[in-house]
Amino acid sequence: MTSKPPSPDRMTLRVYDTRSREKRKLTTLDDGKVRMYVCGITPYSPSHLGHARCYLAFDVVHRWLEASGFEVDYVQNFTDIDDKILDISDSEGVDYSVVANRNIDEYFEVMDAMNVLRADHYPRVTETITEIIEMVSTLVDKGHAYVGGDGVYFEIDTAPEKYGQLTGQTLEMVRAGAGGRVEKTGSGKRDHRDFALWKLAKPGEPSWESPWGAGRPGWHIECSAMSLKHFGEHFDIHGGGHDLRFPHHEAEIFQSECCTGREPVVGYWMHNGFVNVDGEKMSKSLGNFWTVRDTFEHHAPLALRYALLSVPYRNPIDLTPEFLEDATTHYDRLVEAYGASLSADGESGDDLAGASERFTAAMDDDFNTRAAMIEVQGVVASAAGSDVANWLEQYAGDALGLLPSSDEVMAGLAQADLARAEVAERVEALLAEREGARDSSDWARADEIRDELSSIGVIVEDGPDGPTWHLA
Repeated sequence: MTSKPPSPDRMTLRVYDTRSREKRKLTTLDDGKVRMYVCGITPYSPSHLGHARCYLAFDVVHRWLEASGFEVDYVQNFTDIDDKILDISDSEGVDYSVVANRNIDEYFEVMDAMNVLRADHYPRVTETITEIIEMVSTLVDKGHAYVGGDGVYFEIDTAPEKYGQLTGQTLEMVRAGAGGRVEKTGSGKRDHRDFALWKLAKPGEPSWESPWGAGRPGWHIECSAMSLKHFGEHFDIHGGGHDLRFPHHEAEIFQSECCTGREPVVGYWMHNGFVNVDGEKMSKSLGNFWTVRDTFEHHAPLALRYALLSVPYRNPIDLTPEFLEDATTHYDRLVEAYGASLSADGESGDDLAGASERFTAAMDDDFNTRAAMIEVQGVVASAAGSDVANWLEQYAGDALGLLPSSDEVMAGLAQADLARAEVAERVEALLAEREGARDSSDWARADEIRDELSSIGVIVEDGPDGPTWHLA
């Protein structure tokens, strides 16, 4: 009997909220609808593994919310004007939009390859200037911002009770770890804690006219203006990387709540963990900085997706060669099992309903992909059957985004069968010779044969029933 996976119950979904520091049942402004804003990239260079971790995490949130019956309105921005973008455009002698657009295009290419669903809206800073100016004007009129000699600044002391709501710390305690993006003391500031809302343009810089002079937005005001433009004075989920809690997201709390007079503007703040490489935080200065496309040279895009989802999104993840190879092995087994199930007749007879319930419980517990993937691995190890293919399509495919299309899988299996057939006779002869060498304790010859098999892409696994082999 084919098991029918249970429908997720949106009344049981619990989400960890950074602001309250606890898991809370997801209760949305409008029943059955989720408004979700995730901070997007600043496109000054190709996307890196930190970007992949973030947008895969929120892709799974997007997928599971929809699987749970929610209608999701998903907004992800691009900060397409920024100091780093301007520095690169100057060094290359091109317009800033050339730099931004090529890296936005590259972002979509690598995210599409990893099966990241598109958001509903991708607003850009340069398309939101009117709304940003209006928001800054409101903050000035309400006494939360002031005009300095080089721009407009938010005055922290006008709402001191809002500080530290995501980090639980004071500005002085966290300045050193703020990623270098805390505004430094300048000629226009009254206090070192204040931050820029509008920067007056330097000679030759791109600029827009405003009541305070030609300039461009500060970093923090952009996301506040874009989220309020799309969602109004309240929305459900705001996401981003762990490093954005301070100063970016705390600045957003100041700006949005002081502008609207509403508290909270955001129902749930969600943050994904850091990416470490061999135990150290990924950074260009340490020489362990990997772009997504760099990683594709060694690992298939969906194998990388498998690796990044195998750790719960809030935890840091340590990418080592061994970890990535292990994820690739599990991913290959998943695809092979799915392909075998597509070709199989009948049903597996295994208790897929139990796996479905455990998978659903894991995902309802703050999107615990690690626990959910253990259920996938259990089904993969069980048996082939048409119901297994259906189960994998729904859970490993639709919910986790780990499966290629059935057409791609079948085409790949056919190609693999052809490649296996081409070398099978030679491999079997070498394996027989290897067994003879081992029986006669000719270990040197046995090792030579293994090396010869490896050179033609054959991996041998010795087991109690004798050796088995597959192509790498």
